[in-house]
Amino acid sequence: MRGTRVLVLNTGSSSVKYQLLDMADGSRPAGGLVERIGERASYLRHAPAGGPRREREEPVPDHQAALKAVADELARDGLGLDSPELAAIGHRVVHGGRRFTEPTVIDDAVLAEIERLVPVAPLHNPANLAGIRTAMALAPHLPQVAVFDTAFHTTMPEYAARYAIDTAVADAHRVRRYGFHGTSHAYVSRRTAELLGRDPSEVNVIVLHLGNGSSASAVRGGRCVDTSMGLTPLEGLVMGTRSGDIDPAVVFHLARVAGMSVDEIDVLLNKRSGLLGLCGDNDMREVLRRMAGEGPDAESARLAFDVYVHRLKKYIGAYCAVLGRVDAVAFTAGVGENAAPVRQAAVDGLEGLGLAVDAELNAARGGGPRLVSPPTARVAVAVVPTDEELEIAGQTYALVGDGTAGRK
Repeated sequence: MRGTRVLVLNTGSSSVKYQLLDMADGSRPAGGLVERIGERASYLRHAPAGGPRREREEPVPDHQAALKAVADELARDGLGLDSPELAAIGHRVVHGGRRFTEPTVIDDAVLAEIERLVPVAPLHNPANLAGIRTAMALAPHLPQVAVFDTAFHTTMPEYAARYAIDTAVADAHRVRRYGFHGTSHAYVSRRTAELLGRDPSEVNVIVLHLGNGSSASAVRGGRCVDTSMGLTPLEGLVMGTRSGDIDPAVVFHLARVAGMSVDEIDVLLNKRSGLLGLCGDNDMREVLRRMAGEGPDAESARLAFDVYVHRLKKYIGAYCAVLGRVDAVAFTAGVGENAAPVRQAAVDGLEGLGLAVDAELNAARGGGPRLVSPPTARVAVAVVPTDEELEIAGQTYALVGDGTAGRK
């Protein structure tokens, strides 16, 4: 196969994010996004390498029109879907259930299985399917590969994936812990081992993917053995708008006492909780800014921060117990990479577990993977920028290319 480039598509319910990556030299010839699909004024941004960024607002009625616009923008730069340098299209697919444990070339059977999983991923898999079907129609000559958010977590032992409910009910309705953000956890755990100068098979890492959506994973020797998200992305850490772990009886209580419907409780826990529910802001930058002030605004922000960090510490401690030996804790994603106070607070008081950060290293900003723990720390604390697009491209190219390029 001559082509060494992979187009990565991340199709959401109202957006398409894309990057074109060349696996021969690691370059990124182009990238961009289409937002507000289906709204009156959709927004398009295309950024070719070495050229001016193009932006415009225009109606984009559906995903078919969005991906046609992406293809047209790429073609303007000589990077179109008919380019002989393009080896494949890699698609981010949120839910792969138990069947998809690795990247998979898409055919009719794969499409049918992704669709069968819609009930456990109603907000994500339909949009992923729309993107795949449109891309297949636009470029039927190209291999299309699905890379699943859940795949990295399929190595969890059954006792970690099972909920303690009636087995027949759980199996009938596919109720179990799947985990999400898997491409990020895979990439960051591997890069953390490289930062330590060790083979991933020798390293135990706790990965903390902290963004508006947040998740933790315990990775032993390159394989996930536990993760914080479950059947859905609601379980686990406190997030921007999601509650994370909560007593399931809260749902019954709100239905009986507050008269709330299932849909209303769903919206409450997924969109009106987390930092937003606690203090009115879901952006950690704004929470930290408010904490520096005085009065009720500062107090509610401080409470939100403390709840957030408390949950984070509990998962760090739990995963230390799960792994037995921890070589590194890696912070990644928007909050993990940029919010030094969160990293500091998360490990404060955990010196007994071998965790500490160096204040100066932690405060310094840097673009690449770096250690923020003192040299004497028993457990390394690292900041490792995630790169889900590179991970998807690497997995895609390893499957359909010559297998000699693409994985850092």
